[in-house]
Amino acid sequence: MTVTVQTGTWQLDAAASTVGLRHKTLWGLVTVKGAFATVSGAGEVRADGSAAGTVTLQAASLDTKHAKRDAHLRSADFLDADRHPEITFAVRGADRLDGDAVRVTGQLTVRGVSRPVTFGARLSEAGAGALTLDAEFTVDRDRFGMGWNQLGMMRGLTTVTASLRFVRTDA
Repeated sequence: MTVTVQTGTWQLDAAASTVGLRHKTLWGLVTVKGAFATVSGAGEVRADGSAAGTVTLQAASLDTKHAKRDAHLRSADFLDADRHPEITFAVRGADRLDGDAVRVTGQLTVRGVSRPVTFGARLSEAGAGALTLDAEFTVDRDRFGMGWNQLGMMRGLTTVTASLRFVRTDA
């Protein structure tokens, strides 16, 4: 499918968007899954088809359906939500490739640590008033100061999944 994206400014539709994560724990035997309940963002699609913007997650809104685990993930061992309430991804470029493929480049900031991130995404919907971008990529939590790993239970990368629906604000 090839879709056309309208130029202009876009606002994230939080009610129609999801950002989740999953990570293997207990030596790879259990996969912990969670989602952020509070997500916001905005962006701009330029005349050349490139894009820029920001997506922000409230760190304390991470929900894995296990209250004790959620409290630990929000603690200084992991997200340190009290001192760093927001996780941000500043999009520096979102360039269309073939068909519905998009290469997204930007700066991910977690716990006050910023790192460049590039990943592939798919434009699953694009119309005059709305567009949806779906992505899945991995993050090395150690690079963001989240090295807690009691007895070596948590290994490997954290997978982030996002389905972000934007609505045009300047139509």
